[in-house]
Amino acid sequence: MPCRYRLLVVTNGYSFFNMIDPRVSLGAIALFAALAAVLFRPRKGLFRRWRQQSKMTLRVRIEDALKHFHEAEYQGRPPTVQSLAGTLGMNDGEAAALIARVEALGLVERKGGELSLTSAGRADALRVIRLHRLYERYLAEETGVGELEWHDLAEEREHHLTAEQEALLTARLGNPLYDPHGDPIPTSEGDLPSQEGTPLSDLPAGKPGRIIHLEDEPAEVYAQLVAEGLYLGMGIRILETSPERILFLADGEEHRLAPVVAANISVVTLPEEEIEPGPVETLASLRPGEKGEVIRIVRACRGRQRRRLMDLGILPGTVIEARMRSASGDPTAYGVRGTLVALRKEQAEMIHISRPGEAA
Repeated sequence: MPCRYRLLVVTNGYSFFNMIDPRVSLGAIALFAALAAVLFRPRKGLFRRWRQQSKMTLRVRIEDALKHFHEAEYQGRPPTVQSLAGTLGMNDGEAAALIARVEALGLVERKGGELSLTSAGRADALRVIRLHRLYERYLAEETGVGELEWHDLAEEREHHLTAEQEALLTARLGNPLYDPHGDPIPTSEGDLPSQEGTPLSDLPAGKPGRIIHLEDEPAEVYAQLVAEGLYLGMGIRILETSPERILFLADGEEHRLAPVVAANISVVTLPEEEIEPGPVETLASLRPGEKGEVIRIVRACRGRQRRRLMDLGILPGTVIEARMRSASGDPTAYGVRGTLVALRKEQAEMIHISRPGEAA
């Protein structure tokens, strides 16, 4: 077979292969054209998508910076290069460059050496905060997503929700005032109600109160609050306070938290008669053959799980009988309104009951 290439020697000392088959040349040209089309197509080319992603990344950083500035102002502390760098996980140089960018856009200004949001920057910050908290409320009420995932998922979606999607969420959720952690949701007009309540660590011993807010940052602390079974609406009473721990009752059950963790819980004081007198019994405590009357489904039970329990007829006033336990002890079968229903222990523990003859 004849060779398709011949070696040419050039006067400058370099050599190269001279292609003599035109089909190879045409194939190379076609391959180059196809590659160029993939990279540079006007609407779906990789280069355009890369540029769009770069713009999105910058917009996300700008919006996250505005949120940080607003949070700092809301808490009465000045935002700094260092605080922004720590929040967004960047170095001081990157944070300084980002601040210069938002200043150039007219979203942040300096007053007396301190950074503050302009009216335009504050409006943008409140819009993103509104979308974040609306989406958290949607995850809590309309999906089965676990509460430890709400914040991270909302962090992603807050930058992508359109005005039309915001309107649909607002209508579907009934224009809620608070997110599932108890944070106020800014109105569509940009008004943000002040945060009520005081830290649990500041509540005097013996004084009854109710949880109205659980701070979800940092995530590690929030996970500890969730693991303790704490939720909005729980009645609480401080038993003992010391530099090492805070001992308190929540719905009649004893809890111990370090003061730094307890500071992430906000409460309001309540009249004495509104607090449960002792430990609240749950459906999980019934043995086969025993009955209980439903007092409530706890507020920590949300979304699809709550709707399923209510659809099964588990409502205040319903009398439920424990019928049998599985061989492993979980789940348990309960008689509810003439129907046999299997519930896992973690589900049954979300249903408060009273025994027959007891006051609800």
